[in-house]
Amino acid sequence: MERLNYIDSGNAAYINTLYEAYTQDPEAVDFGWQKFFEGFDFGREAKGPISSGGEGSEHFLKEINVLNMINGYRTRGHLFTKTNPVRERRKYFPGKELETFGLSESDLDTVFNAGVEVGMGHAKLRDIRDMLEQTYCQSIGAEYRYIRNPIKIKWFEERMESNRNTPSFNTEEKLRMLDKLNHAVIFENFLGTKFLGQKRFSLEGAEALIPAMDSVIQKGAELGIQEFVIGMAHRGRLNVLANIMEKTYKEIFSEFEGKTYDAESGFGGDVKYHLGFSTDVEAKNGKKVHLSLCPNPSHLEAVDPVVEGLTRSKIDFKYNSDYTKIAPILIHGDASIAGQGIVYEVLQMEKLEGYRTGGTIHLVINNQIGFTTNFKDARSSTYCTDIAKTVLSPVFHVNGDDVEALAFVINMAMEYRQTFHDDVFIDILCYRRYGHNESDEPKFTQPLLYKAIEAHPNPREIYYQQLLAQGTINADQAKIMEKNFRDLLQQKLDESKAEDRFTDTIQMFEGAWEGLHLASAQDFTSPVNTAVTKDEFIDIAKKITTLPKDKEFFKKIEKLFEERSKMVTKTQTFDWAMGELLAYGSLLKEGHPVRLSGEDVKRGTFSHRHAVLTLVDSEEEYTPLDTLGTEAKFTIYNSLLSEYGVLGFEYGYALANPNALTIWEAQFGDFFNGAQIIVDQYIASAETKWQRGNGLVMLLPHGYEGQGPEHSSARIERFMELCADNNIQVANCTTPANFFHILRRQLHREFRKPLIIFTPKSLLRAPKCVSPVEDFTNGAFQEVIDDNYADAKKVKRVLFCSGKLYYELLEKQQADERRDVAIVRIEQLYPTPEQQMLKIKAKYSKATDFIWVQEEPENMGAWPYMCRKFRKSELQLDVVSRNEGSSTATGFAKQHASQQLYVISKAFDTPAGEAVKKTVKRTTNKMANVAAD
Repeated sequence: MERLNYIDSGNAAYINTLYEAYTQDPEAVDFGWQKFFEGFDFGREAKGPISSGGEGSEHFLKEINVLNMINGYRTRGHLFTKTNPVRERRKYFPGKELETFGLSESDLDTVFNAGVEVGMGHAKLRDIRDMLEQTYCQSIGAEYRYIRNPIKIKWFEERMESNRNTPSFNTEEKLRMLDKLNHAVIFENFLGTKFLGQKRFSLEGAEALIPAMDSVIQKGAELGIQEFVIGMAHRGRLNVLANIMEKTYKEIFSEFEGKTYDAESGFGGDVKYHLGFSTDVEAKNGKKVHLSLCPNPSHLEAVDPVVEGLTRSKIDFKYNSDYTKIAPILIHGDASIAGQGIVYEVLQMEKLEGYRTGGTIHLVINNQIGFTTNFKDARSSTYCTDIAKTVLSPVFHVNGDDVEALAFVINMAMEYRQTFHDDVFIDILCYRRYGHNESDEPKFTQPLLYKAIEAHPNPREIYYQQLLAQGTINADQAKIMEKNFRDLLQQKLDESKAEDRFTDTIQMFEGAWEGLHLASAQDFTSPVNTAVTKDEFIDIAKKITTLPKDKEFFKKIEKLFEERSKMVTKTQTFDWAMGELLAYGSLLKEGHPVRLSGEDVKRGTFSHRHAVLTLVDSEEEYTPLDTLGTEAKFTIYNSLLSEYGVLGFEYGYALANPNALTIWEAQFGDFFNGAQIIVDQYIASAETKWQRGNGLVMLLPHGYEGQGPEHSSARIERFMELCADNNIQVANCTTPANFFHILRRQLHREFRKPLIIFTPKSLLRAPKCVSPVEDFTNGAFQEVIDDNYADAKKVKRVLFCSGKLYYELLEKQQADERRDVAIVRIEQLYPTPEQQMLKIKAKYSKATDFIWVQEEPENMGAWPYMCRKFRKSELQLDVVSRNEGSSTATGFAKQHASQQLYVISKAFDTPAGEAVKKTVKRTTNKMANVAAD
């Protein structure tokens, strides 16, 4: 076959190559191409050879043009769909006119063998085009051709083109969809009339979401799904809770009436359209499917990583790593999916070993407006879902008024997810019948759009008329359905009004949480034994410090492990890294899984952990903790460069399994800044708002070593200002043993609380920051550590401090032999050990000065909290710190050293004077030992 010159020379070259392969071996090409070339050979014999330049040549060129047209519809057909129910679509060039592909009206009745490409065989151009129009340009727009896996592309083409993307549901299925639409529409209408003026963030305009959600549950049950974890924002949430999650109408009405409030419970609660719920529903095939709707804040898309983490946790512990048993569903808004960066972070986790969940079904309620912002002002991309293309996920755009098309697509999406374990996006083009909330006036900013919406019938009415025209339903049936459901809603409303308050309770601690409870204030004062026997401790230590002889490691690693081995066999004193690893090992031996995730956590940012070793001559990894032979797993993952997404994921992971120690470590403590929303909206407040406990641990490297403003402070003050009602635990430990015990304590209580630990940097290698074996095998976590050097009878000044600064104060105390100054370490900043601090005051009865000493500026660190906490107590605290500042630290090494000397000298009430130069030099040398960022 000679080479052809055509506007799409790539296709011509490709077809030439296929034809050459076919002439040598027909079996070397797909069956469809075999048929195409058979017809081509037949046509060439009838019309003459290509080289003659006659009719055969012209026809063959048009065959390629038809193939180009097929490819054009597959690739760009979504731009010309009928998917927008209330607006004209934007125009795109080039269009899909025949001339675009080098064809004309005169070719419509010509038979082309290119029809084999779409399963039609020899077919008229008219019929081929009609087939493509029906498949790619009606209520469903498909974007999938950018996927780089030809198997996946073929999978979609076979499913869409074989039935022309045209649903074919039986009468029972159609009536079920109408019933779900009826519930969705009438429920919103009922709330709007009975609770006038109350916010509900109605689903009106997007009611097709309810039959779509029902369809995905039914299809999922057919394909082996046992559980769905759902995340969504506020719009339509009440409708989903009622008509999908089966939360009782009576309970929802009681929430509107305010009857679920209990002044004595201490439960702060949240608005009704933020609440979560879980339930079991029965699918049509009789199988039970568990549904969990995660509670969420108004921070749009913040729930996404939480859902993914929760799902992965259940995959690991409940479903034995089987991704086909559980699936996440995320319901987005068009403005938020395009505007919120967390969506991109979560997508980038999709295929990563530590975070994959087997594919997420993404549903976008595309109202075409964000609050008051038009879509043209809300994004630069063509579609709000264009972010999906970054991870090659298919996207379907569906007319929200076409409930059957939506059910058809979501079923296909579920099937694709179960087959390929990939994400799928479904963009439901719909509208918002009212403003952002029910009291908002949308005509202020979108008068033309809302004029069209006012005149537009709801999806239930549209589908009802469609079924009526088909003869599937009669007018009386629809009226009966509506009346019966309205009567049911009225009955439940009357019942809720008749009660003084709603008394139904939700079981909070079931499944993995059974045996745990929400903590009381007394729970925090109960002693917790976290010691391990010496024999067990030494056995774990030996196993994790012995490297296999048959593997070659870097010399520096071998030397490091030799030093660790000496800790076990000779000195029996252990540094910070060993204390941490031994905590994990002891928990693993007790049957508790341990998961650690974050940027560079395998080695550790400061090259101290080395929990995973890489061999010299390969990329093989060796994990010493795996040598313990425990059933409980130790998993550690270097994360993507994300804080918001990964912290949210780990929060969700801990939520699903409170019996695992789940840890997120920031590369530097201040990096948690990027995840502040997760800290504020989940970690600090979820128990108060939603009665959901969580045992997540955050490790935040903190300490002033002269590294500048960015990597000195983990913003202790931010966490302290969130402390109330014993909601979180905040610690700044000074010894490896205390770190060991606080990690173990996290799983040795009958409740779970988030734990924030400010971990050291320079102390990781400090000779004095070590603990003897007895500190691990005796006792428990110490919230306060008293001074063992000062003379209690002589003490005039008591210094309270936490973290790394203690060792610098200790050096000064001992160098100057200041037994009249006691240094007391507050290891747990919150819940604050007030009674223990007051006992310290009583012990040092001759002391006149009680001072909080910190490295941080006066307006930062723990001082603002301590000042407030003790302002009316017997403990009249003063403060020694850096001067208040707008930046956390100086970037100049000499200024840092001078400030540090000032803090230490003032703490002991001595002049800095001549010591400045020596201290500057000494501190600068110390800084050299701290890893730079």
